[in-house]
Amino acid sequence: MRHRKKFNHLGRKVAHRKAMLSNMASSLILHKRISTTTAKAKALKMYVEPLITKSKVDSTHSRRIVFGYLKQKEAVTELFREISPKITNRNGGYTRILKTGNRLGDNAEMCIVELVDFNETYTTEKKAEAKKSTRRRRGGKSAAKAEGTEAAAEATEATDKKEE
Repeated sequence: MRHRKKFNHLGRKVAHRKAMLSNMASSLILHKRISTTTAKAKALKMYVEPLITKSKVDSTHSRRIVFGYLKQKEAVTELFREISPKITNRNGGYTRILKTGNRLGDNAEMCIVELVDFNETYTTEKKAEAKKSTRRRRGGKSAAKAEGTEAAAEATEATDKKEE
């Protein structure tokens, strides 16, 4: 019977699933945003959120516990030095899942998993692009008239010189 077994096994054996989730969690911590399938993203969210909560207490014990899950020193130091100070006043919900559509090859539902407090780099670029695209010159007719009058003035000067 399958009673009280809510965890998605993702079609993998235990060792493969643990290794995959560990690698995905390390990539998420190092890069702040990764692209994956929706099923893996939901499993990753259940895997990463307790680790981020443990990183709020910066002790040797919590570092060793987190290292047991992540197995990468760079990811552990990134988590404790850069991520945990930003999320100290957040009580959960450290990750966000954004659905992006289906994959071409097998039509799997894809999504982007990102850390909530670390999307500033993406929003500032979008704001800068939005400002550039919205700034347009108004009154195209008056600009064309101004160019036309300048051309007419040059033409009259040229004809005046020829007459002299």
